[in-house]
Amino acid sequence: MSIFIALLILSFLVFFHELGHFMVARICGVRVEVFSIGFGKKLLSWRFGQTQYALSAIPLGGYVKLKGQDDSNPKLKNYEADSYLSKSPWQRIAILLAGPFFNLFLAFLLYVAVGLLGKVSLLPVVGEVKENYPAAQAGIRAGDVIVAINGKGIKTWEELDSAVVESQGELELTLQRGQGALKENVSVRVLSIEQEAQNIFRENIVRKIIGVRSAGAVGMVHYKGLDSIIFGIDESIKASTLIAQSIIKLISGVVPSSEVGGVVSIVSVIGLASQEGLMKGEITQLLWLVALISVNLGILNLLPIPALDGGHILFNLYEVIMKKAPSENVAYYLTLCGWAVLLGLMLLGLYNDIFRLLA
Repeated sequence: MSIFIALLILSFLVFFHELGHFMVARICGVRVEVFSIGFGKKLLSWRFGQTQYALSAIPLGGYVKLKGQDDSNPKLKNYEADSYLSKSPWQRIAILLAGPFFNLFLAFLLYVAVGLLGKVSLLPVVGEVKENYPAAQAGIRAGDVIVAINGKGIKTWEELDSAVVESQGELELTLQRGQGALKENVSVRVLSIEQEAQNIFRENIVRKIIGVRSAGAVGMVHYKGLDSIIFGIDESIKASTLIAQSIIKLISGVVPSSEVGGVVSIVSVIGLASQEGLMKGEITQLLWLVALISVNLGILNLLPIPALDGGHILFNLYEVIMKKAPSENVAYYLTLCGWAVLLGLMLLGLYNDIFRLLA
């Protein structure tokens, strides 16, 4: 059941991506010949207007086929009025960007929903104060709840950590101390120091700290009204940045190729999250993961690989700058190379997926 839900979710993400291409193509006057969810043999199809809609046998992707665009044979050209190639490079770029943009926009909506519904988060409760560090010197104690930084309220330990890392000069922390009738608000000023640490990619870095550790308290954190929109924007930016950094680290060799995952990993992770989320009633856990995967799809499709949206955008930018389209043969062989790279990455992801399952 969980695998079925995972495939439905993945198909929905692909549908939303292709819907972006479809809508902007139609706005630009390009005929969409096929809109398919899945690849391979068409199991179910129907025609509405000039477009054939289909559900295909392999539910691990999808595509829209625009008139005049054929990735399988880039040498086939069509310049009729409703053809993709008859449009200006900027219109083509808009059509290509629409898919990734729809994925990112969907992720933003999902993050807003998570903020409104509530997310289980690590609360800003101090568990340990290290001796001779800025926090101890400022009078911060174990059990203190940090409720505001420089007059701005915070709700999670992550917000506290970000504020310290990004701090410029002293921070004014508002603490909630004590329980019941003895509860009081205390204001302290603390200046962070730099210390060696490791980032999520296990690289040695220097980061700012104040010398506190979390008490491990967790709770449901809600964001209402405008705060939910700000939360959605912040999380979308953080997820996009993390995925872009991961790609760069993978190319540079910091992240090993064994970390590359394929569709099997995506389906299994979504399936596990959907099962746990439905069992515990924590639907926000599933929404959070779906938002992250939607960002992943959006960013990956912008890679400058000719078989992906990013590669086609690169060709059109070349045409804008050079005032002429790339050589037919160059575009053809670059597209073949792009498909080879993409196929290689898919096979690597599948190999790693199978290895993880057997390990």
